[in-house]
Amino acid sequence: MLFDMELRVLRRDRAARLGPELFLLERAFEDCLDRIGLVQRRFRSALLIGSPDPNWPERLGELVDRVEVADPGPLFANAANGREIIEDRWEPPTAAYELIVSIGTLDTVNDLPRALRSIREAMAPEGLLIGAMSGGDTLPQLRSAMRSADQLSGGASAHVHPRIEASAVAPLLSSAGFVMPVVDVDRVQVSYSSFDRLVGDLRAMAATNVLTARSRRSLTRDALDAAAQSFAAAGDGERTVEIFEILHFAAWVPATEQG
Repeated sequence: MLFDMELRVLRRDRAARLGPELFLLERAFEDCLDRIGLVQRRFRSALLIGSPDPNWPERLGELVDRVEVADPGPLFANAANGREIIEDRWEPPTAAYELIVSIGTLDTVNDLPRALRSIREAMAPEGLLIGAMSGGDTLPQLRSAMRSADQLSGGASAHVHPRIEASAVAPLLSSAGFVMPVVDVDRVQVSYSSFDRLVGDLRAMAATNVLTARSRRSLTRDALDAAAQSFAAAGDGERTVEIFEILHFAAWVPATEQG
């Protein structure tokens, strides 16, 4: 398996205890709310997958009659009165939801096609799936900095997990049984004063390394210094701009089953 799902849970719980850093996730969630609001229809039932802010269900509830919540992290799930979920090991209720909103979790499932099929099974005819996840061009400066750390330590290790490319999302949605898929890319530039500040944000986003093949050894002080210097060198002498690529996606369930 590509991802360590037990560690994924621990990372989300750590972010919950730290106090989650929400600026990117809030940007994605607000975009989803705006798009749902443009649909000329009030949905009767919704499932929100991923809820690091316990206020999100109430805000979604302004557009939907009934909202349920599921999150991979038990602390986030409990805070939102929801349940835990592993999206690609889920036994979904059939045709239970007219709307599913997924924010920031599908990029760390081991079997994304299966996760999307399960979501599709849980959706009623003419239902809408909408959401956002991290894309393949995320964190280029961090990747470069970690290569510098590896060069100093004399070996290579997986520090930043691979993410799906924007061009692959629509075909995956179609293969899962959705129609009219739409994918938009939001490349967010964030300025950081230091490498440590970036890492701190990633921890509070539950976005640090959960790869099964990650190194179990901590980086040496010299390797961390090399990463920090590489990150700083990519900037203007005071701050370095990092890029977060957010893939926004939406697709519909057909009105009737297609043979």
